[in-house]
Amino acid sequence: MAIQIEKRKPVSLIREEPGLNHLIAGLGWDTAVVNGHPVDLDLSVFMLGENGKLLADEYFVFYNNNTSPDGSTHYPGDSRGGEGDGDDEVIHIDLSKIDPKVEFLYFAVTIDQSEERGHHFGHVQNSYINIRNHADKSVLCQYQLKEEFTNEDSLMIASIARNGGTWNVEALGQAFSGGLNTLIELYQ
Repeated sequence: MAIQIEKRKPVSLIREEPGLNHLIAGLGWDTAVVNGHPVDLDLSVFMLGENGKLLADEYFVFYNNNTSPDGSTHYPGDSRGGEGDGDDEVIHIDLSKIDPKVEFLYFAVTIDQSEERGHHFGHVQNSYINIRNHADKSVLCQYQLKEEFTNEDSLMIASIARNGGTWNVEALGQAFSGGLNTLIELYQ
């Protein structure tokens, strides 16, 4: 059974699942058409050092940079509208391959072309991120976005942090305006 993660309450992934190395972060949402365009969410991950900044620009994994330099993190493709059941976008993470200088993985969700199309998270329903075990696809933990952000188009949804020999996952749910560029400026 999946653990429902809550803001500011980290959960140890390794303690819960011994030997766990390969994870899948999955994002899902219900389809919506607003102002004549589908609301298109994009999942990305910032791989940060102990100073809370990207090790290098290439450690920002998203639709225009689909694999980290250490080969640990891969984004296989973009879903444009949230169709179907289950995860609409995923990122694969092999914890055993992550550069030892990476201390934090911050998962962001942004709305593509939000300003041009007049989209914000108030238009998004049933959004979640889950962390699954790649081996058996079981959901280890899940965070469901329940807040209604009616002016924001970017969201830091979850983090995974090194904690000695374990990795902890924590729900964040921090919303921003200004799209992907606002988040990039925070971590460069």
